[in-house]
Amino acid sequence: MRRAILASLLMLTLTSHVDAATLGVSVSNLDEFNSTLLQGLLAHAKDAGGVDVVTADAKGDGELQKKQVTDLVARKVDALIVLLADGDLGAQLTPIAISAGIPLVYVNNVPANVLDLPENQVVVASDEKQSGSLQAKEVCRLLNGKGNIAVLVGEPFHAAARARTEDVDNVVATADCKGLKVVERQSAYWSPDFAEAQVEEWLTAGVKFDAIVANNDDMALGAIRALKGNHGATKDVIVAGIDAIEPALEALKAGDMKVTVFQNGAAQGAGAVDAALKLVQGGKVPRENYIPFELVTPQNVDQYLAKNR
Repeated sequence: MRRAILASLLMLTLTSHVDAATLGVSVSNLDEFNSTLLQGLLAHAKDAGGVDVVTADAKGDGELQKKQVTDLVARKVDALIVLLADGDLGAQLTPIAISAGIPLVYVNNVPANVLDLPENQVVVASDEKQSGSLQAKEVCRLLNGKGNIAVLVGEPFHAAARARTEDVDNVVATADCKGLKVVERQSAYWSPDFAEAQVEEWLTAGVKFDAIVANNDDMALGAIRALKGNHGATKDVIVAGIDAIEPALEALKAGDMKVTVFQNGAAQGAGAVDAALKLVQGGKVPRENYIPFELVTPQNVDQYLAKNR
């Protein structure tokens, strides 16, 4: 339902006042987490008053996103907010905003050119050095520091996928977790369907693992479907995700999932609006603005379920 509602909002302009500042927003896709982020962005823009928002869905296509940004500039938006389909795309979008003389806020997916951004281009995200580390350390604790791990990687060119996977490797290399072994690692492109197919392939091939560590909750949920289809239960395998989306929290509550990490997408969306408006008004914003991740377990899941409702 959330995706359906957001799809109907695409290219819709939210107008509060005649002299509204207009923000052009391009999101990489409308998966569960990005939908939450976009909802937070739209709600905060509406609450701010005097703000119009024009949004577009890039459907995971970097070339389409580049065209959308060019089109938004042609519509004379006052600032751009972009959730990149590909972190490397930042190097192409930054010059477009510079030529147009308008601010650009990268949200959630940190661009590869982050260290080279001009003064009126900033990032609002969460520090990915925390996310995968929190996740992997909890998996290590649950396995008492030994066991086989299979890793489901997100979009290979997404900065978060790269960082979260590196976090897992770094945790496995520590003294407390040196008994862990990564036996499989494959990209499932953030997709529950791809993840389900990949885990089914592992199970069919006889791969033995004690935990599945997924770069996001959608893939973790796909892994759970595969495990249930193969064994009828997930009790013998620890499944861990990241984002703390509502379906994952419900899976945690049911015992099918053991770990997720809360990434406050709504706060990222709201923060992107605040940064864009401040830049439009000529103010200064730090180049990198990070919202902390939080570990979610069966012991504290109820408080996060409340946040999603």
